[in-house]
Amino acid sequence: MAQKLLSFFLSLFLLLSAGGSPSETPAPPSSEGGIPALHVAGTTLADPQGNTVRLRGVSTHGLAWFPDYVNKEAFRTLKEDWGANAVRLALYTAEYGGYCSGGDRETLKKLVDDGVAYATDLGLYAIIDWHILSDGDPRTYQDEAVRFFDEMSRKYADHTNVLYEICNEPQNSPWQTVIKPYAETVLAAIRANDPDAVVIVGTNTWSQDVEEVAGSRLDDENVVYAFHFYAATHKESYRQKVKNAVAAGVPVFVSECGLCDASGNGGVDEASAREWFNLLKEEDLSFMAWSLCNKNETSALIKPDCAKLSGWTQEELSLSGKLFRDAILEK
Repeated sequence: MAQKLLSFFLSLFLLLSAGGSPSETPAPPSSEGGIPALHVAGTTLADPQGNTVRLRGVSTHGLAWFPDYVNKEAFRTLKEDWGANAVRLALYTAEYGGYCSGGDRETLKKLVDDGVAYATDLGLYAIIDWHILSDGDPRTYQDEAVRFFDEMSRKYADHTNVLYEICNEPQNSPWQTVIKPYAETVLAAIRANDPDAVVIVGTNTWSQDVEEVAGSRLDDENVVYAFHFYAATHKESYRQKVKNAVAAGVPVFVSECGLCDASGNGGVDEASAREWFNLLKEEDLSFMAWSLCNKNETSALIKPDCAKLSGWTQEELSLSGKLFRDAILEK
């Protein structure tokens, strides 16, 4: 009974934070014709004219935990003040309040829908992220992933600005025998509705073993492969992984990165961060900064004593936030 009451109050909190009931969210407008569709061209992304496009933006933290940052003015600040052209909507699967672990699915989907609608209105790309973490093996909730991405890809088939990230950070999941078959199954559900959208597929060991994809890519021309780094933990040997993958023709997408250690805490390693930013620019790689919140940890982009949900000043940004803003602006 206590667990049920806790679940009820969590659901109520999420519903109120999201600003209403699921029925109050109108169908988001189509982005077709307004935001250039992207496709994979070699190891990078390109627009319909063949121009290379780098997505440079910010990831939310877990939608269940920091729902208030999914608001149009926050995204407007990221676009107009930070120069961002993309946002990532991190939908946790197995953690407390996660989509597959007792969270209110309709409320969580409303947050995704709101995020896509705000991004679309502002001319931003939106990544819908199936954020596996503690579940590790992407097959744990494969059936739920198939249903979720079937629903999302039906809803957003006419959106040229929506990308689908189907497994955030697999662990102990070999590419060839676990992740690739999982991705083929989920991709089939997406492609039945949306044949052209860019899909991001995670790689083993918290999306770091991207070089394992070389010679064994998915049979889909619009798939990119995730690599994640945290600058204070992941240094030259990890940058070499990216270089090796790109040299082998693998399209790499840095769908999550931080400037501290892999726990999200510790000090910011500015020297390693500069090396990473240089590599991303040299290889024309897209990146999403972790994370849009004021959580009391180093990777949070907003200072913990700042309650503002948009319009942040330089003084209200953490060191991570300041450095990422400069990187997104390409200062």
